[in-house]
Amino acid sequence: MSAALRLKLEDIVKDYPGCRANDGVDLAVEAGQIHALLGENGAGKSTLMKVIYGLVQPDQGRIIWNGHAVKVDSPARARELGIGMVFQHFSLFETLTVAENIALGLPANQARDRRRLAQRIREVSEYYGMALDPRRFVSTLSMGERQRVEIVRCLIQESTLLILDEPTSVLTPQEVASLFATLRQLAKGGCSILFISHKLEEVRSLCDTATVLRQGRVSGECRPAEVSTLDIARLMVGDDTPVSTRVDAAEPGEALLEVNALCWKSADPFGASLADVSFSLRQGEIVGIAGVAGNGQDELLKALSGEVKTSDGEIRLAGHAIGGLSPAQRRRLGMAVVPEERLGRGAVPELSLAANALLTASSQGLVQKGLIRFARVKAFAREVINDFGVRCNGEESPAGSLSGGNLQKYIIGREALQSPRLLVASHPTWGVDVGSAVAIHEALVRLRNSGTAVLLISEDLDELYQLCGRLGALCNGRLSPLAPTSGVSIEQLGRWMAGDFSRDEVADAAA
Repeated sequence: MSAALRLKLEDIVKDYPGCRANDGVDLAVEAGQIHALLGENGAGKSTLMKVIYGLVQPDQGRIIWNGHAVKVDSPARARELGIGMVFQHFSLFETLTVAENIALGLPANQARDRRRLAQRIREVSEYYGMALDPRRFVSTLSMGERQRVEIVRCLIQESTLLILDEPTSVLTPQEVASLFATLRQLAKGGCSILFISHKLEEVRSLCDTATVLRQGRVSGECRPAEVSTLDIARLMVGDDTPVSTRVDAAEPGEALLEVNALCWKSADPFGASLADVSFSLRQGEIVGIAGVAGNGQDELLKALSGEVKTSDGEIRLAGHAIGGLSPAQRRRLGMAVVPEERLGRGAVPELSLAANALLTASSQGLVQKGLIRFARVKAFAREVINDFGVRCNGEESPAGSLSGGNLQKYIIGREALQSPRLLVASHPTWGVDVGSAVAIHEALVRLRNSGTAVLLISEDLDELYQLCGRLGALCNGRLSPLAPTSGVSIEQLGRWMAGDFSRDEVADAAA
């Protein structure tokens, strides 16, 4: 055993009913190495990380830590060894504060002094550009802010192996650069980092080496800086799956959605209130709104979808004032919505895919005279599954049994097959693999080409630049002017995300 090896996995096998998640996986991570673990949703990455972190026990194989075979039988044991993990799906208690959640993962002597812990949380979160208030309850945080809690908790633990699962999805470009500089500094000091991301350019710029999983097995290894993103994508999905989306220029039609001077006061004292938001969206175009999580994206989605009713300002859809209408009434006018949170808002985990189709698509002939037409419901669900390549065991599969990417494809497909006039999609490809992202992007482009107006709220800047004809940014509930994408540099967009709406910059971008 080389003294440079921090972690070595040998022949890891993990079986679940009807599925072998890990099939003889070998992995070696050196001290001070930034090592990427890549693969499609369902490739076995999450299971392998849970094995390392002690959440599940392998059915076969060995874990060797700093040259010694160990049994990691719990997260507490993993933290004791020096392994910290930031999960893609958060392990937080919503009824506890930020500080209380972080304290749960710390030794008693560190968790006991709450005043010192609160100060430490502020120092670490501000240093990494992810400001957090230790007093806030997790239930009041957006999905992106919850991820920040996970990252800060892991950093406070001072782990010698840091596992990061999609850590940059809530950061501006400037904050990503700062985080990467810090990760390189940590690695230089001997900390090993396992980095899981679907943003292959990030992997190429940051990681020393990469291991790729496909269908539970290692499909290849590479040095990301020495190969192209296409080469890495092919290792992930094989040669038959498209890995990019062709997006031709569009000629938008007439204005469909008009928002004028929209203001909305958030009931959450820590939430972002909307302040004088104005924009228009035309038929047959995709408009993007960027922003760091917690700056009003969720509030804007709720105001547009009808989850909250607004009276200050005006929202018009196809000439109809809809500020006081319910979500169902807005749907009847042609609006469809894809929320950020898949499980709970986008779908009910315990219900079948067929039942989840009924929740938003009942107007598609699924209900007649108040009676559910079950055969039609199942046929509609099967059509979504087939058209969007959803991997599942049929329309009776519980929504919660699908991987994140497959569930997202199902939700997008359920809305797309209703031929909406307007689609509001929030973070549609957050945490999904390259193959699923391509399928979702193609669905959005098809909708645009059919005349649908698409409002894309996303923190994935590559996605926004690829798909959108115009884009802007939200900061503290204020929206920058929307400008043609070709005229907005990444630096300008980053400043807009930070709240600097310079008039000269906006004019230059719009020119």
